[in-house]
Amino acid sequence: MNFDYKRLVKFEHNIGVKDKKVRMYAGLALLFVSLFLGSVLLLLVGGVLVATSYFGWCPAYSSVSHNTLCGADAQAASVAESSNEADESH
Repeated sequence: MNFDYKRLVKFEHNIGVKDKKVRMYAGLALLFVSLFLGSVLLLLVGGVLVATSYFGWCPAYSSVSHNTLCGADAQAASVAESSNEADESH
């Protein structure tokens, strides 16, 4: 079984609006709880959830070709990515 590393470094948006909200709230809750418990593991997991929510890209989703974007979100993400590629080519 071959693993495709190119999918991991493509950085295409693959997190939808609902998924972003859930990740952000869960991540912030874990960060808040980790401050009182002193748990480094909760701090790391919360930080990863907040970061993936902020950037809209999850490496785990990319590795298994999973996408939670709905129609309008996917279209907006593809327009943003195509404009970024156009800017990079100049």
